[in-house]
Order: sequence, then C-alpha cells, then structure tokens
Amino acid sequence: TPAQQEACADCVQIPWALSGIAVAYNAPGAPVHLNLDGATISKIFLGQITNWGDPAIKALNKGANMPDLRITPIFRSDGSGSSYALTDYLSSVNGDWKNRVGVSTQPAFPAGQGARGSSGVAGLISRTPGAIGYVDVAYAVANHIKFAAVRNRAGKFLYPSLRRIAAAAEAFPKVPANNELHIVDPPKSAKLAYPVSTYTYVIVRKQSPHAAELRKLIFWALTQGQKSQFTNRLTFAPMSTVKKVLVAAE
Repeated sequence: TPAQQEACADCVQIPWALSGIAVAYNAPGAPVHLNLDGATISKIFLGQITNWGDPAIKALNKGANMPDLRITPIFRSDGSGSSYALTDYLSSVNGDWKNRVGVSTQPAFPAGQGARGSSGVAGLISRTPGAIGYVDVAYAVANHIKFAAVRNRAGKFLYPSLRRIAAAAEAFPKVPANNELHIVDPPKSAKLAYPVSTYTYVIVRKQSPHAAELRKLIFWALTQGQKSQFTNRLTFAPMSTVKKVLVAAE
C-alpha cells in the first residue's frame, strides 16, 4: 500500500512467483466437476447463498443433482496473500463485496469459519461436509480436495492450470503507474485465463548488510528458479522473461 511504501522508502517489491487460488469444496452428492462464477462465490462468502441446492448454483450446473446441504464458508483467520487474491477478485466482480468487505490480506468475512494457514483451511474443508474455501492450488491437489471451475469474462469455466494461470498474467503486460499489479478477472479477450490468479512478491530493502546474498537469491528465483523442476509441483507457472533485476547494493 502507499502507507507501507512510505514507511519503507528504500524497499523494492519484485514479483517472483505466479500461481492461482483454487475454490475448494466438500459437498457430498455434488458433481466432481462443479461450475461456479464470481457472483455466486461472492454471495456464498457474504452469507447470501447458504445451501448447495440454491437456484444460482443449479443454474451454473444444469442437469446436476445438487444436495440439500448447508454451505459453510471457510476462510483464512490469519493474514494471507491468498485472502488478498480472493478478495481482489471478488471486489472486481461484485460491487456489493467491494463496498462491504473490500480487498485485504485479513478481511472481515461476514460468514463462515476461520482456520490458520493454508493447511488449516484445507484440513477444515476436508473435515466439514458442505464446506467451501480457498487455497493455493497445490494445497487442494495435495489434500485431494475437489475444486471448482470458475467462469472467466470470456464465459469459459476453467480450472486453474499452469497454462491458464500464465494466460492471466499475459493479459496484463504492463505495470500501472500506481505500481499495483492486479491480474484477477482478466478481460474477455483472454479466453484461456483462469480468473483468480496472482503473483507473489519478495519485498527487500536496497541497502542491507546482506544485499549481496539477497541479490543472488532473488536473481536465482527469477531465472533458474522458474524452471519446471522447481515450479510445476507447486503449480507455479513460469514467469515471463526477466530483462532486468533491479536489486542493487549501494
């Protein structure tokens, strides 16, 4: 935020990993391949849609038998980049969410139960029939939790994958003047883009007694660290070619 930047005037913020947030669920009797959209997800987390048999969910999953089961939203109780990415997306697709909750690493969710850490959220979803939550894709896969296909602006229901996460980043090729790089809810032209994608960042001071070591670490992460043997198992998509690394010891 501008306030954080002002408090650390010599800090630089560098995107160094690229991934997506899975909308995970535990709804016995629901389809294995569940379709959801931003409006429905936001209303679930606002406590406005409370049952898996709600007409809004049925409309997105035509012909499927949805269970008459209460929905329990699960969210991160601690500060989290995944919470920021999800609320950034929900604020983009739902004005009511933007006005009532907004974008935050630790938002005040109006409904549901909190759990600490991605592992805590994944575990609580697994143990709670009717649950829905959000975790990094790798956590959903590792814990064998079902996750939804989310409709993008092009109208396509997509699961997060390396190709689709990369497509979201490619839809935003320039950093805005305010230095806020949002890649959620990409434009309609990005037909293959998964809509809840995000960069993660390293924030470092330019002046540090460990500047030389930090520079080597960050340079490795932005070059060798982008190779598939390091990124694929974490469902991190390779970032675009890095032309400059602006971290220098002064």
